[in-house]
Amino acid sequence: KVARVRLSNKQEITAYIPGEGHNLQEHSVVLVKAGRRPDLPGVKYQVVRGKYDTAGVDGRKQSRSKYGAKRA
Repeated sequence: KVARVRLSNKQEITAYIPGEGHNLQEHSVVLVKAGRRPDLPGVKYQVVRGKYDTAGVDGRKQSRSKYGAKRA
């Protein structure tokens, strides 16, 4: 999934949301990092899971730090 994000400098970008499912809604505050998706044209940023309004991925056992998942 992707999200259209307005940055603090008023630019609007398309950011990829990693992991299975998400809880983002229209006015959610997110942290964005650089990191493009080769299979998605024009997507050069990723949303950081587990920061601000973005929840971590539930039920994640491996690669937890990449998806903001707490230890089970």
